[in-house]
Amino acid sequence: MKDSRQQQGWVLSPKVFDALLNWLDQGINSSGKTYLEMRQRLVFYFDRKNCSTPDELADETLNRVARRLQEEGTIESETPAKYCYIVARFVFMEYLRESHRAGIALDEVRRHGPGDYFVVPEGYKDDEKRLACLARCTSTLEPVNRDLITRYYVGKGHVKIANRRSLAESLGITTNALAIRACRLRDKLAACVRQCVNDEK
Repeated sequence: MKDSRQQQGWVLSPKVFDALLNWLDQGINSSGKTYLEMRQRLVFYFDRKNCSTPDELADETLNRVARRLQEEGTIESETPAKYCYIVARFVFMEYLRESHRAGIALDEVRRHGPGDYFVVPEGYKDDEKRLACLARCTSTLEPVNRDLITRYYVGKGHVKIANRRSLAESLGITTNALAIRACRLRDKLAACVRQCVNDEK
């Protein structure tokens, strides 16, 4: 399944959105109620799986469904709700892979220190270049944000959950607010790393 975030230039146009609403309604005009209910169910789905950005993942899921409708005209293999959950599982698996990669890379920066990766010898693999760029970008963050994003990914399972709860308490914010802040910092770092890697080419 194609990742709609990788489809350069694609946007959810009003026409495509109307097609999504009609498909979800299955011939009964609910004035958008079915869409809102489906979106909320997807938000709950991602929230139960402890995703940091359930709203964004729900929107990503529906965007992918909308793009499939645009490309094929209709989806008849499954009921709308079942198909949305099939797509949601793909989105969740990609979220896990991305979170795992980000967690490993940030933990490496935390353990070794950003200075260790500033010089990338010729011939290094792309992953090592990205790690060097991540360290460089992390070093440009304000100290409080650098500490937040590196501590956010420490540990696994219950240890990670307890660590994040402790981190949120030390900052005087809720765990949800912490997740949102970490997500924004991660997105900022991702953009910085992409630019850095391109500059290195």
